[in-house]
Amino acid sequence: QKLAAECQSAGYAGTLIPYKCDLANEEEILSMFSAIKTLHQGVDVCINNAGLARPEPLLSGSTEGWRTMIDVNVMAVSICTREAYQSMKERNIDDGHIININSMNGHSVVPQSVVHFYSATKYAVTALTEGLRQELREAKTHIRATCISPGLVETGFAFKLHDNDPERAAATYESIRCLKAEDMANAVIYVLSAPPHVQIGDIQMRPTEQIS
Repeated sequence: QKLAAECQSAGYAGTLIPYKCDLANEEEILSMFSAIKTLHQGVDVCINNAGLARPEPLLSGSTEGWRTMIDVNVMAVSICTREAYQSMKERNIDDGHIININSMNGHSVVPQSVVHFYSATKYAVTALTEGLRQELREAKTHIRATCISPGLVETGFAFKLHDNDPERAAATYESIRCLKAEDMANAVIYVLSAPPHVQIGDIQMRPTEQIS
């Protein structure tokens, strides 16, 4: 709601309508899509942006932490994608777009045990996006599917990963000049602005100074 007010006061075009939804809860996701249908007819573009990492190594991590990452990073993406597609299909939308915000961790495994399980969930997003592209072709629709895979972006991500060590989290963004949220938004706009015959499969982007 605060962000919606900021956008309005800044004079941006369009309207941001906040809706509270726990993406780890399918009932709340379905309720959100139902509300969208009632208030706005449906979804033409779905950007699956939510994701999180918990510091749960493969040899010692908690099942709860792993399940949380699966629920948000994989299951929520799949549920939202399904519901968005069904919304487009029932309204004969043939030029919609589903964009999954993936990660460079969905393409390579870095030697940091705290993100190994997270990386597995992002590898899943890579596979889900390509599978979605194939199914959309089989359905003979022109709806497109795209991944955007960033490296280090200055957000609250590290503070969730290192929630017991805020100094370490802050240091994550201080070591190099990181990507900004605006860089991600520009990538999304680029994907959406591609002509209908252009299928952008994946944009991999990282800070110029990032090593991994």
